[in-house]
Amino acid sequence: MSRVNLIDPANATGASAEQLAATQRVLGVVPNMAKAMAHSPAALKGFLGLFDALKEGVLSAGIQERIALVVAELNGCSYCLSAHTMVSLNVAKLSEDEIEAARRGTSSDPKAAAVLRLAVAITENRGRIGDDAFAAAHEAGLTNEEIVEVIANTVRNIFTNYVNEALDVDVEWPLVTPYSRSAA
Repeated sequence: MSRVNLIDPANATGASAEQLAATQRVLGVVPNMAKAMAHSPAALKGFLGLFDALKEGVLSAGIQERIALVVAELNGCSYCLSAHTMVSLNVAKLSEDEIEAARRGTSSDPKAAAVLRLAVAITENRGRIGDDAFAAAHEAGLTNEEIVEVIANTVRNIFTNYVNEALDVDVEWPLVTPYSRSAA
C-alpha cells in the first residue's frame, strides 16, 4: 500500500486538481504515480513539463521507452518497469525480445544500443560519465542533441523511480519485477 494517500482526481482541489487534469491531458491517463505526486503540485507540474517537452524531442518513443526500462531495471523500480513494459508493448510496439534486451542495457538496433550504453553509464555513475563513454556515444553516431536528450530522459526516469520507490506507490499494471529482485 502506498505510503501516501493517492489523490483521487474527482476529489482533488486547487493546484493538485489542476495538475491531475494536466496529467490526463499530457499522459492520457492519471496513473497512481501522479496521484501520489499530486501532494506536491509543483513536482507533478515539473514532471509533466519535462515529459511533454521530451515527447517533442529527437529521440523516438521506442528509444525513450528503452531508456525508461533500463533505468527502472538499474534502480529496481517495479512500478516503472511495469508501466513502461506495458507502454513499450502497446504504444511503442517494441517486441518482447527488445524489451528484455533494453532491460539488460542492449538492443538489436545499433543506435538504441548506443543510447542504452550511455543511459547505463549515466545512471550507474550518477551523471559522472568518463570521456570514453562520451566519445563512444559520438562514435556510435549520436549527436550532441541526442546525448543531451538521453541525459534528460535518464534523469526524468530516475525521478519517477525514486518517487515510486520512496512512496511505495501501488502498481496498477501487470507486475514486472526487476531481475535483481527476481533472483532473490
